[in-house]
Amino acid sequence: DCPPEAGDFRAQQCSAHNDVKHHGQFYEWLPVSNDPDNPCSLKCQAKGTALVVELAPKVLDGTRCYTESLDMCISGLCQIVGCDHQLGSTVKEDNCGVCNGDGSTCRLVRGQYKSQLSTTKLDDTVVAIPYGSRHIRLVLKGPDHLYLETKTLQGVKGESGLSSTGTFLVDNSSVDFQKFPDKEILRMAGPLTADFIVKIRNSGPADSTVQFIFYQPIIHRWRETDFFPCSATCGGGYQLTSAECYDLRSNRVVADQYCHYYPENVKPKPKLQECNLDPCPARSVRLTSSFIINISQVPN
Repeated sequence: DCPPEAGDFRAQQCSAHNDVKHHGQFYEWLPVSNDPDNPCSLKCQAKGTALVVELAPKVLDGTRCYTESLDMCISGLCQIVGCDHQLGSTVKEDNCGVCNGDGSTCRLVRGQYKSQLSTTKLDDTVVAIPYGSRHIRLVLKGPDHLYLETKTLQGVKGESGLSSTGTFLVDNSSVDFQKFPDKEILRMAGPLTADFIVKIRNSGPADSTVQFIFYQPIIHRWRETDFFPCSATCGGGYQLTSAECYDLRSNRVVADQYCHYYPENVKPKPKLQECNLDPCPARSVRLTSSFIINISQVPN
């Protein structure tokens, strides 16, 4: 992957035409992405206008076909690229974001919230969505409105009102919001770069319902310890392993209860092995001078 400061490759190709007149006039060109008919042509839009022009029949090799895909254009044709970044590979990320993963590092969370707001209770929490979550979707039906509270890993808090349809950046996470007269739809592809709390604000006498679904990372996992010291130094003994609950975000050991929160987390059973099997050396006894007997003094 290119570093973020490198910019968008398709956008660079559009801006390269800024100093070339189009029908006798200069324009600042912006990329038009995700063309379903010809994703590998260079279509650009003149900034501040509705003018869209194909400035080149094909983009440069290595340009992404679509913004949300690794597939890339080669010689004007869209070629499949797997999550292993190999051309022609069909390997994909699982719902947890792990390339060729088995989905074991996250869990599906789904549920429904029904508002019980009143004149004395103007807002309420719908659901808390932790850092690293993916594929978030919420649908509100009713007169109330959604808004977001965030908290970064550094403890910085923020709030974002969602007043109009659009795509917004909230704590470096892309939020797609659609507002209709009778419902609101909130989507975030993730992974979230902060803890998000989705809240609801009272806007009418009728109740609202919110359905939500997302994939939550399992941030606490059991980690098997090394073998404890052997029960004997020689002559054969035994040693065991144990398991400790590990926080993947803070990289530290935490109380077992955090791992018990996830039903998918199965605590590893202790392992037992023999150790120090070499026989113990013979024990020598040194006699003191008081126990030395002169054999000539022993009677016949």
